[in-house]
Amino acid sequence: MLIVVTTVSALVHLYSFGYMDHDPQWKEGESYKPRFFAYLSFFTFAMLMLVTSDNLVQMFFGWEGVGVASYLLIGFYYRKPSANAAAIKAFVVNRVGDFGFALGIFALFFLVDSIRFDDIFAAAPTLAETQLTFLWTEWNAANLIAFLLFIGAMGKSAQLILHTWLPDAMEGPTPVSALIHAATMVTAGVYLICRMSPLMEFAPEAMAFVTFLGATTAFFAATVGLVQNDIKRVIAYSTCSQLGYMFVAAGVGVYSVAMFHLFTHAFFKAMLFLGAGSVIHAMHHEQDMRNYGGLRKKIPYTFWAMMIGTLAITGVGIPLTGWIGFAGFASKDAVIESAYAAGPMGYAFWMLVIAALFTSFYSWRLMFLTFYGKARGDKHTHEHAHESPTVMLIPLGVLALGAIFAGAIWYSSFFGKTNEVVKFFGGKYGEPTAELVEQVAQRSPKASELHYVMESAPGEAAIYIAPENTILHEAHYVPTWVKLSPFIAMLLGLGTAYWFYIVNPKLPKRLAESQRPLYLFLLNKWYFDEIYDFLFVQPAKGLGRLLWKRGDGNVIDGSINGVAMGFIPMLTRLAGKAQSGYIFTYAFFMVIGIAALVTWMTLSGGAH
Repeated sequence: MLIVVTTVSALVHLYSFGYMDHDPQWKEGESYKPRFFAYLSFFTFAMLMLVTSDNLVQMFFGWEGVGVASYLLIGFYYRKPSANAAAIKAFVVNRVGDFGFALGIFALFFLVDSIRFDDIFAAAPTLAETQLTFLWTEWNAANLIAFLLFIGAMGKSAQLILHTWLPDAMEGPTPVSALIHAATMVTAGVYLICRMSPLMEFAPEAMAFVTFLGATTAFFAATVGLVQNDIKRVIAYSTCSQLGYMFVAAGVGVYSVAMFHLFTHAFFKAMLFLGAGSVIHAMHHEQDMRNYGGLRKKIPYTFWAMMIGTLAITGVGIPLTGWIGFAGFASKDAVIESAYAAGPMGYAFWMLVIAALFTSFYSWRLMFLTFYGKARGDKHTHEHAHESPTVMLIPLGVLALGAIFAGAIWYSSFFGKTNEVVKFFGGKYGEPTAELVEQVAQRSPKASELHYVMESAPGEAAIYIAPENTILHEAHYVPTWVKLSPFIAMLLGLGTAYWFYIVNPKLPKRLAESQRPLYLFLLNKWYFDEIYDFLFVQPAKGLGRLLWKRGDGNVIDGSINGVAMGFIPMLTRLAGKAQSGYIFTYAFFMVIGIAALVTWMTLSGGAH
C-alpha cells in the first residue's frame, strides 16, 4: 500500500505541474496552485496515516482525513455549482458509510476492550462464538462487526447503494480523479477488508454478502459504462466496476488476490485517468467523446499510454499461462478463477465474466471514439490539438511500466502456491490434515495435491487465511474453459466495439433508438439518483420546509410577533389611559393607594 500510495501520489504531483499550469477556470492573477498542491499533499498524508495505522482510531482519522481531502478537491472549482454539489454529495454519502464503520469500531471496543489490531485479531475466534443483541435481534458478533465495517468500505469504495458519489466526483481537476478515484482513496475499503482478514475469516455470512454486493457492483457499473459519453465518467464507472472485482476476491477469502488486483489496478487506472487528462488538455477542456475522433496522430504519446492502459484493463495476455500478459490480465483472471473455485457456476463468477465483456467493450469504445475515425465536433479545437508537455508525459511512461509488468513480476507472491503467498505476507505454513485433503479432493479431484496451509495464528501475518480456506489452492485447478472465459469475453467486447465504432459507426445510434427504454435506463445510471431524490432528498426538503414555514414562521415568529405586536401594545394602551394629566385623577389614585395600604397593614397586623 505504501508503494502504491507514494508512487501514484508522486507521479500525480509531477503531472499536476503541467496540467494545472494554465487553468482556464481561474482569472488572471488568481492564486490557486498553492491551495491545489496543499490539498494533494494533505490527501497523501491522510492516506499514509490510514495504511500505516496499527489501531482503528488512527485508521479512522486517516479515513476521515481522505474524506475531507476528497471534499476539498472535488469542490476545487468552487465557482461551478455542479462542483460544489458533487463535493457535498461525496461528503454526505460517505458519512452514511462512516456511520457504519464507527458503529463497528464501537462494537469492537465494547467486546474486546481495545481498538488495537493485535488485540482484536487475537480475540477473533472468541468473537465468532459470541452472540450480541442489536436492534432487537440476536447476532453473531463476528458477522455483525464484519458487516458494519463493510458498510464503511461500501461508502469509501463506492459499492452499489453508496456508489452515487463517485461519477459526480469527476467534477474535480483530472489529476484528482487519478489520485483519489482510481488508485488510492477508493481502494481504502478493499484495504480495510483485507487488513481485517483475521476477523473476516470468522464471519462467513458477512463475507457472502461482500461477495454478492461486489459481483453486483461489478456488473452494474459495467452496464452503465457502456453508454456514458464523458471520457472521465466512463473511467469512473470502470473504477466502480473494478472495485467490485476486488471485493469478490476478498469476499471468497483470497485476500491476497484482492490486494493483487488493487495493486495492478492502481497503475493502469491512474494511467487511464492521466491519459484522459492529457486528451482533455489537448482538446481545450472538451470532455465529450462524441466531439473527439482521429486524435492518435495529434497526440501519439498519450495514445500509446492510453492503449497500454486499455490492454491492461481489458486483460490482454496469453491465456493458460496465468501471468504472461499485461497487469490486468494476471490479476483479473485470478479474481475470476477464485470466484469459480468458491462457488462453481455461482452468481459471482458469471457476473464477473459478463462484467469483463462489458469492460472490454466500453474500454475499446473509448479508444475508438477518441483516437480513430474522423474528427468530430469543433474544427478549430481539433486543429489546435497538441501533445501535452513533458512533465505530464513522464508520469504516463512510469505508470505504463507498472501496467505492463506489475502482474507478471508479482504473480507468484499474490497468487502463487499457498506456501509462496503465505511466506510473502510474513506468515508460517504447514501441512494440511488428511481430512482436509480428502474434502478438497472431493470438491475438485484435480486439486487433491494440497501440500500447504497457513499455520499462523490470526494477526501474526499481514493477512490471515484459515486452514480450511483452500480457495487460493483450488483456484489454480479450475477447468480450462473457466481460465479461457475472461479472454474470450475480452475478444467479444473488442470485436463488438470494433464493429460498432469502426466498421459501422451508424449502428450504435440505431441500436439506441430501437432499444430506447434500455438505453435511457443505462444512460440514467439505473435511476439511482432519481430514486434517492424521491426517497431521501425530497422528504428531507419537505420536512425542512414544514419546520421553516410552520415551525419557524408560524409558531416561533408568530408567538414573538404576537407578543410584540399584540399583547405589549394592549398593555401600553391601558397604561396610556391611566396617564390622563389631571391632578384630581392622580389624587384619587393616591387616596385609593393609601386606603389599600392601610387596609393591608390592618389585616396583616391583626393576623400577627
